[in-house]
Amino acid sequence: MTEQPPSVGDDDIIRVDQTDKRSAAPFIAAAVVAVIVLVAVVLGGVLSPAEKNVTDSDRIVAAVRNFVEGSNATVAVPPPGTACQGFDAARSPLAGQAGAGKSVEITKLDNPMVDGDKGKATVTTKVDGTSTTKTWNLTRSGSKWLVCT
Repeated sequence: MTEQPPSVGDDDIIRVDQTDKRSAAPFIAAAVVAVIVLVAVVLGGVLSPAEKNVTDSDRIVAAVRNFVEGSNATVAVPPPGTACQGFDAARSPLAGQAGAGKSVEITKLDNPMVDGDKGKATVTTKVDGTSTTKTWNLTRSGSKWLVCT
């Protein structure tokens, strides 16, 4: 007795639909989202540029750094464009430290404070291995902060 395998009838055949029904909709949607994000980034940069996000404390820190860099680059006391009207070189925050080819380095800058058009910062400078900590006074002139005595 031999068994025969069951015969395959029309009811047992599994038909697979292999027609391609892909759509471009997901790709178009992704492209639209990418364009919207790109436009938002560009508009954000134009309407709120980074230089407008700078605080007065950041500007005070920049003014102190500009004064020190100017002192290192020139023998003029104060360096041009870094000090307020009536600046007294004898009462300069770097008096007795800078000059004669000495390079001034800012090692610490703490507590930049703003009170209207006046500002202060505690600055530690180092010249020839000697550190000095002083409170620097600054005044706002327009949108720029200047070192004062």
